[in-house]
Amino acid sequence: MAEPLRDPRVRDYVMPTRIVWRSPAPAPENPDLLLSQTGHQVGPAGPRCVLGHGAGLLLDFGRELHGGVQIVAHETTDNKPVQVRVRFGESAGEAMADPFPIHGHAIHDHRCALPWFGSAEVGNTGFRFVRIDVDDPGKEVRLVSVRAVHLYRDLPWRGSFRCPDERLNQIWRTGAYTTQLCLQDLLWDGIKRDRLVWIGDMHPETMVVATVFGSGDVVPHSLDLLRDATPLPGWMNGISSYSLWWLLTQHTWWMYVGDAAYLEAQRGYLGGLAAQVLGCIGDDGGERLAEWRFLDWPTAGDDVAKHAGLQGLL
Repeated sequence: MAEPLRDPRVRDYVMPTRIVWRSPAPAPENPDLLLSQTGHQVGPAGPRCVLGHGAGLLLDFGRELHGGVQIVAHETTDNKPVQVRVRFGESAGEAMADPFPIHGHAIHDHRCALPWFGSAEVGNTGFRFVRIDVDDPGKEVRLVSVRAVHLYRDLPWRGSFRCPDERLNQIWRTGAYTTQLCLQDLLWDGIKRDRLVWIGDMHPETMVVATVFGSGDVVPHSLDLLRDATPLPGWMNGISSYSLWWLLTQHTWWMYVGDAAYLEAQRGYLGGLAAQVLGCIGDDGGERLAEWRFLDWPTAGDDVAKHAGLQGLL
């Protein structure tokens, strides 16, 4: 029997900071209690946020998070489960959209049942805003609390940046925090979309990880996953330039971290890939990389730009 794997992430509960919108009619009762009440369903029968059929509200959790929400219910109509609709959005407009505009690689529009005197967790995506509506005719639910369940790697920030321009400082902090959100079980290209280990996006992420968080196992494990999933002569993620990015990311990680044992473990694959790439160089020194010849979507239909970019990568 295989040993269980320990999740490297921590789990934080985050309270909403404000109510952005509430349905006018039928209106929620006592919705502001959700900004201060937290905990489990067991407790005295005091004031609660009450949502009847058709009532809804939009919560702001104050910052981008990864995970879902925990909804704790007290009493429900006839002590039976009540159906609710839960929508997640990075913006208020996205969470309010109906129908929901796009799901991508995660579900952002859920219908689920809330139990009597119990709790339910729903969602696994990137979000800041959550809209909750009762979608069950003739039913109502008394809510104890709604908390975001934030999943992330709790890593110390070893690197820092300061300059006289506070706007630049804010941009730097946002970039570092966004990258930290992408440090899930492996290094993802995004917490909402695509939620993949995608080598085409890993090089700038690796530089941020090394600069802000220092050495760790998530970058090597992610690079190894791509290596093991792409036996030669295959190209990573099916794109020839992406294997070049794997080589460049290996070099960058070595220059930042200097892990000789890890680099030595790459010798066989790295040497084989380097020989394969050398075979894609013409006698004139020009690149002859195989399909799929891709850099990024803006140049996807421009063969001249693609050739220039691929030549630069080589």
